[in-house]
Amino acid sequence: MAGEYETIKIEKRGAVDWLTLDRPEARNAITIQMATELRAYFGALHEDKSVRIVVLRGAGKSFCAGLDLKEGGGGTGPGAPWGAGMGFQTYLAEVYIRMRRCPQPIVSLVHGAACGGGFSFVLASDIRIAGESARMNAAYIKFGLSACDMGCSYFLPRLVGTSVASELMLTGRFIEAPRALATGLASAVVPDDQLESAAASYVDEMLETTPMGLRMTKEGLNFNIDAPSLEAAMAIENRNQLMCATSNDFRDRMKAFAEGRR
Repeated sequence: MAGEYETIKIEKRGAVDWLTLDRPEARNAITIQMATELRAYFGALHEDKSVRIVVLRGAGKSFCAGLDLKEGGGGTGPGAPWGAGMGFQTYLAEVYIRMRRCPQPIVSLVHGAACGGGFSFVLASDIRIAGESARMNAAYIKFGLSACDMGCSYFLPRLVGTSVASELMLTGRFIEAPRALATGLASAVVPDDQLESAAASYVDEMLETTPMGLRMTKEGLNFNIDAPSLEAAMAIENRNQLMCATSNDFRDRMKAFAEGRR
């Protein structure tokens, strides 16, 4: 399937997929075709045990400038442009849902502009590393729309708190790399040319975990963000631990620990 993509590029490095948004001439702006390809890619990950981690980045000078407002089209089906009805709205929104549903952790490497739907790609990821040039905003409100779009109103307050999220969403102002780090939106800020090497340490540490442990940690985190009580959260935790403890990986790991080896 990877060879059939035109707006994204998948480079497989062992158990890690490096996914590049690949429309550099348009600052990787989102088109109908890109939405279709991202839906297909993230939708297939749930059944793909060969992929343990996804690293998401953009080609050229920007991460993703948001929706391509120059793209034509009409109607209210999946090919409808923005503002034409719920067809394309829900079609694109499914990308972010599939990003959160896929069991593989997603590491975003952000440089240049990450606006609107591109910002939501960052928010829907699990770990975010910002280049020094990173500038992110909820651009929707700048175009006469609500800033509550593509999961932004769900993800952003959970990452930075309601106060900062309100500021960013009500004004559409940019948050740049230093403040992204200070507010917890980014895990690290590095020179743009060091983004790939910075990701390596996170990727390497996650690859040292067991496949089931890593997948169920992402799943448990996503469930428990919205847990109605401590007891409900602990029920998910107890279930995860009991399931992991039955795996061969867990037994091998415990034996290695007891013998003092990796």
